[in-house]
Amino acid sequence: MSAAQIQPSVEFLFDESGQTTGSPNGSRRPQPGDDQLLDAYSQAVVGASETVMPSVVHVEVHKPAPARHYNSPPEVGGSGSGFVFTPDGFLLTNSHVVHGARKIKVTFSNGENFPAQLIGADPDTDTAVIRIDAPHLVPVKLGDSQTLRVGQLAIAVGNPFGFQHTVTAGVVSALGRSLRSMTGRLIDNVIQTDAALNPGNSGGPLVNSRGEVIGVNTATILPAQGLCFAIPINTAKFVAALLIRDGKVRRGYLGVAGQNVPLHRRLVRYHQLPVETGILVVSVEPDSPARDVGLREGDVIVAFDGKPTPGIDELHRLLTDTRIEVRAPLTILRGTDKLTIQIRPEESFPQVE
Repeated sequence: MSAAQIQPSVEFLFDESGQTTGSPNGSRRPQPGDDQLLDAYSQAVVGASETVMPSVVHVEVHKPAPARHYNSPPEVGGSGSGFVFTPDGFLLTNSHVVHGARKIKVTFSNGENFPAQLIGADPDTDTAVIRIDAPHLVPVKLGDSQTLRVGQLAIAVGNPFGFQHTVTAGVVSALGRSLRSMTGRLIDNVIQTDAALNPGNSGGPLVNSRGEVIGVNTATILPAQGLCFAIPINTAKFVAALLIRDGKVRRGYLGVAGQNVPLHRRLVRYHQLPVETGILVVSVEPDSPARDVGLREGDVIVAFDGKPTPGIDELHRLLTDTRIEVRAPLTILRGTDKLTIQIRPEESFPQVE
């Protein structure tokens, strides 16, 4: 399996118009007897939507306008989506939604709105945390993106083109995709779905049939139809914890793009590996630590600093600020051989254009 080749036609789902072309539209709960008219699919979508809807917000931002003309407006507006994930007011959204914002306001499905404060943003994973001071918040239930299967139901809730609190449904189309963020870094292990996403959906939740959030909607491919992407919630949870603690994510950088792959059982037994999956090196960036030590496309990373790396999320967790400029062993499979090379991660400095 290879990573998807995402061309520059990726459209991040941020509505820069700042206009709300639709108004909050409360959904009617099914009356007694309505269940008989709903098939299992419809009941799953309705139930999941009603579970998550009180937690989803419309995010409105105001940013400094580019100084192009002497009569340019001082600010430009934009909008996206987000959702409450803690009872004390922390919300997840996309970094590209709130990047550079001077003012942030969130609006719930019942029409209540509150000013929001940016806690931190990580452009490398297009994840951001904002916070509001509001009573009686209903946080979403976070799922486990590691257990996803291709073909399972996926439901997106957001605010496309300002039409607030819109629900679309589809399936998980593929797993293990790679998507290039606005910093140029590849976001690995991305979820592909055909649940319809449009500008303004950015930062909204992708949920399963139980109403658990499995991803954060982020981008679509234009002009294709049904090619939409979400950051896996396991990645978002890890990043959000660091943003709440430090306001930023300081991480090590190896310079590889990877994808989770299963390992052949014979190799696992022969080399007595503690894991049955690894990270396939899809590409190696020039002038990177990985290039310097001779890492190649086709190598499979199975451990870093003596700790197993069954997947990309695990490697990201190990590449913390304490690993920067510290030489550590990297264990790889090259063909049928197991090799250990010494690598010194550098610090990642994401730049958003």
